[in-house]
Amino acid sequence: MKDKTQRSILLACFLAIPTILLFVFVLYPGFKLALISFTDWDGINPSYNYVGLKNYTQVFQRKDIWQSLKNNNLYFMLHLLFIPIEMYLAMLLDRYIKKSEFFKTIVFMPYIINGVAIAYMFSFLYSSEDGVLNGLLALGSIGKIRWLSDPKIVNYSLVVVSLWRFTGVHIILFLAGLQSINKDMLEAALIDGASVLQQFVKIIMPNMKSILSIVLFLNVRGALMVFDIPFVMTSGGPGTSSTTFALHTVKTAFEFSNFGLACAMAIVLIVAIIVISIVQGLVLEPEKFRGKLNKIKGFFKKEELKVEAVMEKEGEKFEKEKNERVTV
Repeated sequence: MKDKTQRSILLACFLAIPTILLFVFVLYPGFKLALISFTDWDGINPSYNYVGLKNYTQVFQRKDIWQSLKNNNLYFMLHLLFIPIEMYLAMLLDRYIKKSEFFKTIVFMPYIINGVAIAYMFSFLYSSEDGVLNGLLALGSIGKIRWLSDPKIVNYSLVVVSLWRFTGVHIILFLAGLQSINKDMLEAALIDGASVLQQFVKIIMPNMKSILSIVLFLNVRGALMVFDIPFVMTSGGPGTSSTTFALHTVKTAFEFSNFGLACAMAIVLIVAIIVISIVQGLVLEPEKFRGKLNKIKGFFKKEELKVEAVMEKEGEKFEKEKNERVTV
């Protein structure tokens, strides 16, 4: 009995620690974020006024916010277009390149390097005065290009940095998916005369849906949350040409002292990521998504039956007591 009590206390302590951490670092900040989004708090004064849905209305009406989302969309679209190249490179590593462990490390290295360090490195490469890229162009008698100060090309320059940083992790994910496919299936298809394209469409792609779903989710989340690269390299400039949604949110809070609007923007961002991930799951893995939905429905149905059983039992008990009182 004593050992059982000690185990129960130990288990309760182990469960209490993550529960407290979850509440302190996730639930409570999330609640405060939602609460402040309905106010005009400036981040300094202890008092604030509730403004209802005004901040959320501004999120969908202000042109500068939509411009920042347009910049985010460029990151997403170019990363999306790069996915076939990432898959092709993963296939090369899997099939043709010997000692691929070395190349895996090289490919994955940019993802490990700190984002600020990468931004500073590319700032030197893109420098209009003594940058490496303009130095190479000068060898071909081509004039200097303002990679980071021309509003027309600055976002493309920044997306290249993002591609260089995150392509490696996508290649490694695709490589893991390829290596999980049964090689006997590919060999059988090859014996039956299937071309490389047919193998890719009929065997590889159906077995890569989960990996593709993960990569697309990372693309969506990463594109909507781009911050460090434009912040370090351009500070959103020239003007607001390269300002992303996350950078705009931070500036709204700390430069313009409008924490209410910034919190509303953060809530919209969180909801957008959740909605997009759900839609993505419905499109790419509808059966898996329906399975999860059925499990949730089954859980609530089970709980509903339990409640009905308890209510029925209590009803019978009440009727029994009532009849006993009448008899007396």
